Amino acid sequence: MPTPFHQSRRHFLTLAGTAVAAAQLGSGAVAAERVKNAPSLPAIRPGAATLGPIKQVTASEISIGYAEAGPSDGAVVILLHGWPYDIHSFADVAPALAAAGQRVIVPYLRGYGSTRLLGAAALRSGQPVAVAADIVALMDALEIRTATLAGFDWGARTANIVAALWPERCKAMVSVSGYLIGSQQAGRMPLPPAAELQWWYQFYFATERGREGYDRNRRDFARLIWQTASPKWAFDEATFARSAAAFDNPDHVDIVVHNYRWRLGLAQGEAKYDALEARLGAFPEIAVPTITMEGDANGAPHPAPETYARKFTGRYEHRLVSGGIGHNLPQEAPQAFAQAVIDVTAGA
Repeated sequence: MPTPFHQSRRHFLTLAGTAVAAAQLGSGAVAAERVKNAPSLPAIRPGAATLGPIKQVTASEISIGYAEAGPSDGAVVILLHGWPYDIHSFADVAPALAAAGQRVIVPYLRGYGSTRLLGAAALRSGQPVAVAADIVALMDALEIRTATLAGFDWGARTANIVAALWPERCKAMVSVSGYLIGSQQAGRMPLPPAAELQWWYQFYFATERGREGYDRNRRDFARLIWQTASPKWAFDEATFARSAAAFDNPDHVDIVVHNYRWRLGLAQGEAKYDALEARLGAFPEIAVPTITMEGDANGAPHPAPETYARKFTGRYEHRLVSGGIGHNLPQEAPQAFAQAVIDVTAGA
């Protein structure tokens, strides 16, 4: 049961090493009782829902593909996927939130699906702050002033960055695996061997052999990550194939490889983001109402919640989701994820 409503990889892993806490995390953060006026969602039947047609919008220097559901005047929720996944991680979550009256936007991150960087000469950057800036640009293009941001993996990191740098745009947040803001400087710090082993693909991507191998074997690579990150998730081939189609994006390999090389300090970012990176390098606190979540069988590298609780200074809660739930928590436990979005939005 959830408790009451309550960094780059190397930063948060140096803090990690203890088991995920199921208890309420009140140290350094404001824990609160569950919002009493938050409705409970009807039971979600996984696999029964579909996302609507993909829309396209030009947002600054990028054309973003996204699915949308729910009333146009509803409170806005933006759902952000990770690597190597896509918008279908929210195939069950989005319709449930829409039925609850929320306007739901589910964008393909840069390098996935129909999202395209404009201009042949543009750097195919996976720099995390650039991914976050895309979401702010999307909100501007859709004339959305503020939204609840909810995501996992790259999507959680993106939500964290928006909440830290543009808090006026983030009404509330749901972040799987908590506080994921990092820096290149932190990324240079070596870890114990067991921790380094979990990041084998990051070192693989640092080589040209790894880049070529990923390009040739995108689907097999993604399937392996799905299996190791969610060892108890019995996804079928149709579910995997539906998401794997998003990796055919012509920018996908360049953006993914750049992201992991940038984290290790092996690739340059864009100079226009230097000032923002300096702010992120101080590991800023996040003041927006937040629920962090973790699956009890997450096989991907992730920090322990007691290491990041102090980073959330507003209304805050951590929820451990049991039942063999892995890294792709929204797709593996859509009921728990959607309820967290409802709760954190109601309390904002």
